[in-house]
Amino acid sequence: VTEEVLSVMDLRDSNAPWPEFEKAEKLARGAALKWASGMFYHPDQLERLSQYRKRESQRTSSIQTRLKSAVHSYLEGVGIGIRHLRASLDDIGNVCETLVEVREDWQSKLNSFQSLRQLSSLVSEHVQLATAVHNLQQVLAVPEVVMETHQLIEQRRLLEAHTKLMELECWRDSILYQLNRAGQHNSEGEQVVLSYFSGVGQLNEELAKELWDVITCGLTLVKQDPALFVSAIRIIEREERIDQIILEGQSQHKFLPLGRPKNLRRKVFHVLERSTAAQFRARQTDTKGPGLANHLGALQNNILNDLKIVKDLMVQCCPPHYNILQTYVMLHHKCLSGHLQDIISWDLEKNEIYTVLNWILHVYHSPEMMAHPDLCPDVDVSALVPLISQDAQEQLQNKYVNALRVSVSDWMQKALDAEVNDWYRDEEPESDHEGYFHSSLPVIVTQMLEENVQVAAEISPALRDQVVIMALQELETFLYRFREAVIDFGREHSTGRSQYYLLYLLAAVNNCIVLRYRQRCKNLRGGKLPHVETTLDKVLKKGCRLLIDRMLSELQVCHSLRGWECVWGSRRGTELFLVSMSVCLRQFLLVEGLRLLIIEYVQTLMLKKMVCKNPEEREKVSERMSRDSVQLRAIFHKLVSQGAASVISSVSELLRLTDTSLLGLEVSGLVTKYPDISDEHVSVLLDIRGDVSKDVRGTVLEMLEQNTQLPPEDYQPIFTDIVVPAPALPFCLPAVRCA
Repeated sequence: VTEEVLSVMDLRDSNAPWPEFEKAEKLARGAALKWASGMFYHPDQLERLSQYRKRESQRTSSIQTRLKSAVHSYLEGVGIGIRHLRASLDDIGNVCETLVEVREDWQSKLNSFQSLRQLSSLVSEHVQLATAVHNLQQVLAVPEVVMETHQLIEQRRLLEAHTKLMELECWRDSILYQLNRAGQHNSEGEQVVLSYFSGVGQLNEELAKELWDVITCGLTLVKQDPALFVSAIRIIEREERIDQIILEGQSQHKFLPLGRPKNLRRKVFHVLERSTAAQFRARQTDTKGPGLANHLGALQNNILNDLKIVKDLMVQCCPPHYNILQTYVMLHHKCLSGHLQDIISWDLEKNEIYTVLNWILHVYHSPEMMAHPDLCPDVDVSALVPLISQDAQEQLQNKYVNALRVSVSDWMQKALDAEVNDWYRDEEPESDHEGYFHSSLPVIVTQMLEENVQVAAEISPALRDQVVIMALQELETFLYRFREAVIDFGREHSTGRSQYYLLYLLAAVNNCIVLRYRQRCKNLRGGKLPHVETTLDKVLKKGCRLLIDRMLSELQVCHSLRGWECVWGSRRGTELFLVSMSVCLRQFLLVEGLRLLIIEYVQTLMLKKMVCKNPEEREKVSERMSRDSVQLRAIFHKLVSQGAASVISSVSELLRLTDTSLLGLEVSGLVTKYPDISDEHVSVLLDIRGDVSKDVRGTVLEMLEQNTQLPPEDYQPIFTDIVVPAPALPFCLPAVRCA
């Protein structure tokens, strides 16, 4: 083999040189040349050339020797492997020949195995007969035991019935186990056994039905006949232990009896939940209006009584690991939560929503229910989830507020309609002990809103805040309607529909003041809605304006500036409504009325464009204005501040001045008292004098422009509201008639 391999390598070496060899040779030559050039760079190194040659010759001989040894060892290994492959090939051929001989021999003897089928049938039949003979006594007793067990179940002798049933199951499972060990699992014999013991399955169903009936009526039975309930629990615990034993043994013999595991304990809690949920069924038609409160009250009593029975009686009838009290608490809580979700999904009215919210947030956790002394401290509902979610509670509160808003709005509209109808009665409005006219409207409105706020506060602070905001919004809307009603009342006064217009107008204004006071004093103050105050001010000002208009008409101020005849009407009508109103309103009306009188007086003087022709006329006008000022002071004597009435006196002094050179000083004093006076006002007053030259006018106006100052914060403007007549154009075309 070695010679063959070498010959192949030589042939390959001579016919087709390898590229790797050529590359290696080039690298070797290059490395040798580099080494030689570095070694023999100096001439004195050539003397040691023979030593280097001898050493390299020895090294080359050693490398060749080791290479030949390695190649020889490799070739010997290859030869050994080839010999082993040849030997394996011969062995495989021998095995194939032997298998062919075995197949031919097996096919020739195949027909002889058919006779063993009869033997298999005999073995199966023998196993069945042997099992039947071994259990013959029990097999013959099955029908009788089934009948006895059925009778015991009907008599509710549950423990005895369960004992019989366990015997029957034990016989059946023993036979099935023996068949399973004999390799006959799910065979015809097993079907025969199951058919024979079919009554066992029916007994299981009957006994289970009785057990669930007993568990369902457990709360009643523990009061009347706890023995029956205890028997049911004992049977369930027996079955749990049997299930555990069978499941542990299944890993050894791989056999699981029919119907196992029964898991009766788990079914107990399903039955308890189903029986508990039956209490929380109600139709919407049965709980409408007062029926909802009655329904929730019945639930409260039923739940409390059930938990008392569980704590006092049923706990003693159940194993500790049942934790039956907490189980019933959780079941009632869960079923009640679902039932309340159904209730709040109905179309509830305002009172019904309040009933539900109050029951959820207060009654359920109160000492009258879950915090009852008979249940504490064993029952702790604080560890349970809320009956309804926070979102559901907020939605229910919003629903309540919206329903309350509709009710409040309708109620306020009816109250306003009744108030407006009273305005047109043929009798005076009511008056209090101080003689102020008023009605019961503000008291009724604020009391109704306050009662709703107090009712909401009993539920929660959040609901109270929502109702406060709603109440203020509706109050603001009501005030807008009230203001429109007052405006309409003022318009219809001209038609003479109301005989006591002034008195009812006084009552309406007094009502606004009472409403403001009550709104500030009550809990309605808590809302963040400043628009209510603004709207109330608008209503009050509108009513006061109507009163002032009536007061001005009563005073009957008439000006005839040429003759200066001022006719003051009777003070009886003015005093009539001044006395019949509250102090603050009276003060406001007097101040505003005096201001309007002065504005009308001075404005009438300016609009007439009167010009005094001589000093006598100026003196006459000034004296008449002084008398009017005195008379005006007399009318408003000791009622309001007299500062506003001095405007007429100041203007009269300006007209009375005889020396025009002092006009600048007089106008400066006028500007100091009344900073809102303008150049136009001063110009009109100078025109009325009729003796002011152009130079003096320019000096006065220039001085007025230099003395311009801002009015103080508490200054009440007068001249700002006095209209000045438009000045005449300097150049006007003469009026001519068209041809």
